[in-house]
Amino acid sequence: MKAKICLLPGDGIGPEIVAQAQLVLGAVAARFGHELEFESHLMGGCAIDDCGDPLPEATLNACRESDAVLLGAVGGPKWDDPRANTRPEAGLLRIRKELGLFANLRPVKPHASLVGASPLRPEIVSGVDILFVRELTGGIYFGDKGRRKSAGVEAAFDEMAYSVPEIERVVRVAGKAAMERDKRLTSIDKANVLEVSRLWREVAANVVSNEFPELQYDVVLVDAMAMHLISRPADFDVVVTGNMFGDILTDEASMLPGSLGLLPSASLGDPGPGLYEPIHGSAPDIAGKGIANPLATILAAAMLLRHELQLEEEAAAIESAVSNIIDSGLRTADIAGKGAALSTAEMGAKVVEAVSG
Repeated sequence: MKAKICLLPGDGIGPEIVAQAQLVLGAVAARFGHELEFESHLMGGCAIDDCGDPLPEATLNACRESDAVLLGAVGGPKWDDPRANTRPEAGLLRIRKELGLFANLRPVKPHASLVGASPLRPEIVSGVDILFVRELTGGIYFGDKGRRKSAGVEAAFDEMAYSVPEIERVVRVAGKAAMERDKRLTSIDKANVLEVSRLWREVAANVVSNEFPELQYDVVLVDAMAMHLISRPADFDVVVTGNMFGDILTDEASMLPGSLGLLPSASLGDPGPGLYEPIHGSAPDIAGKGIANPLATILAAAMLLRHELQLEEEAAAIESAVSNIIDSGLRTADIAGKGAALSTAEMGAKVVEAVSG
């Protein structure tokens, strides 16, 4: 196979971790006889510094012309001024919209040998295997927003809105995923308060009953789900929800394995290329120190191979390598505890060695 992958290293630790994922992808390509072409472009704060735009047109065009996109992380204190005309995160919202990336997949599956790294008791974390499907291009993040004054009092507003087709398509993605797993699907909303959630609940139930009647389906309020994630997370399989609720819940769930540095994500749409990235941020406090955990980005590269290029064996080879490395006791600083820690490059080299056979 020949494929073109657009790299968006971004800010902070982004360039460090994307570099390791690129090396792993290169090793997989060499082992399985594929030809992968890589092209790197600016996005985020570094792009603001260079041209005043967190997502330059040249970057967006390169993404559109690629088979898949691998992103590091964007943002940092340098660009956090709320009065700024634009911020790095605006580039994230725009690329999702421009590429039509409406479904974000975030798997949460703690490694058995790392259950002790979780802030929760091992008996709670053991056996957790959740796939979150988060709607990505609608809801409050993309609704009308602004500020206004009334009788001299300033106020701000953000509108949450969803249409029936937007809900249907993301629930359909979740339903298909659940059919390939344990056939259990949970929808998260706030229908006891929000009209948007009442529509979400109606539409989700219709999609499941008409298209996925074999699924065991239930609905949980978002505040209850926040509690369940720390009391009985192993009870859930596939979870589907809207943009803001998904953003919050998946960040909470990311602590189940004990580190943000272990979890990848895939943002999928139709028909454009997907966007693959770790779920963590740019970690500016450790940028340039060579200690960031590259495994989430490497696992995102595995998701890229599976979902974008349909290379299941190659994706499994990366995931198996990462699992075996963790089981062998090798750690980066975020999960090493009091033990010895590998650098970013050393951990990347271990994965390259493992996937190379």
